[in-house]
Amino acid sequence: MNVRRTVTAIAATAVIAAAAAPTATAAPATTAPATTPATPEAPAAPEAPGLHGSADPTYDGVWRQSLTLLAQDTTGVRPAAQAVDWLTAQQCADGAFAAFRADPAAQCDAKTPVDSNSTAAAVQALAALGGEDTAVRDAVRWLRSAQNPDGGWGYLPGGPSDTNSTSLVAGALAAAGTAPDGVRSKKGKNAHDALLELTVPCDADGGGAFAYQPDKKGALAANADATAAGVLGGLDRTLVTKAAPATDPATCAKPRTAADAARNGAAHLVTALAAKGYLVSSLAGAKDQPDHGNTADAVVALAAAGLTDRADRAVTWLKRDGAAWAAKSGPAAWSQLVLAAHATGADARDFGGTDLVQRLNATGPAPESVPDAKDTAAKDGKDTGDNDNAKDSKDDDGGPGVIWIVGIGLLVGVGIGILLSGRRKKRQK
Repeated sequence: MNVRRTVTAIAATAVIAAAAAPTATAAPATTAPATTPATPEAPAAPEAPGLHGSADPTYDGVWRQSLTLLAQDTTGVRPAAQAVDWLTAQQCADGAFAAFRADPAAQCDAKTPVDSNSTAAAVQALAALGGEDTAVRDAVRWLRSAQNPDGGWGYLPGGPSDTNSTSLVAGALAAAGTAPDGVRSKKGKNAHDALLELTVPCDADGGGAFAYQPDKKGALAANADATAAGVLGGLDRTLVTKAAPATDPATCAKPRTAADAARNGAAHLVTALAAKGYLVSSLAGAKDQPDHGNTADAVVALAAAGLTDRADRAVTWLKRDGAAWAAKSGPAAWSQLVLAAHATGADARDFGGTDLVQRLNATGPAPESVPDAKDTAAKDGKDTGDNDNAKDSKDDDGGPGVIWIVGIGLLVGVGIGILLSGRRKKRQK
């Protein structure tokens, strides 16, 4: 769930500061960290065998690996054992994951920048693959220990709850077989309670949307990135979802449950997509740019809410422009397109003429097995045959089209934070 990056140097500086104070509590921010972190442009160190993508994994290694394994599993691909081993080796003894640990053999300590997003994404991937029960159990235990009194989660342990992190963790709990509403803080609050507190009132600007976090005055600002995440969190859905029974957009009404809030949020996304058929991202002083990653996340959210037909224009746009974006952005981007195709019943092997499965597989070690293209299409409810017009070379995951990590608001505004599943700037409708 994606703002693109041109300021990785600022992020790196903030992360260095974060390493010195990993347990600091971040101040509330209105900028949502993307649910898809950005990949810096520097090449990855050679000591990362098994990792998908060639860019520096410092800020998003676990995130992009987790999304890749999820997307491969979703399309019937059996990932390389080496790729799975890379991910499990990143886990700390207490169950937590950091964005990347250059030396997995070294023990984690108080300065290891573990975070909820990397941990939750890893849980979702490992739970889907199966066979990693101990890793999943330990990670879930750590996530439970990092729950805030309000029932939610922040990116960093001890940081204020935000919609993106809370929703990712809710999906991880669900993937691990634990009902999110049954995981309660010492004050008796759960993820649903936290999400309800992060919904924009219906009579406010952007009513029905989710905010990333309250601002310093406690006000909530609609955020498309957080809304896409909040819809999944409110419905207890993981990053991998299929379309719910068709319904009509809800009229915004004060939500009594997290599911009500999710329906309000989905209706907001319908409105946000109406103007252009895709979402845009904006940076101060720069022209608004099409936001492929956040649009893909919105498509998944609408499918989960039973509004798949309202995502048709966005899917068509992603089929036309998504491959060029993903080729610059790397495995996490290819994975987002795969998950959007899966959620809407589109053919990931022929997505606007591109074989997303082949392109994703080409970013890392060869999978153990790959189903025939026709079998993959049939799994998604379609049989369109093979598509061989995707290039065979490994895709680069660096470049300006990449989404970077955890909220730049956390990183720069507070000087502590490490990146996330990454969205960092304010999303526009």
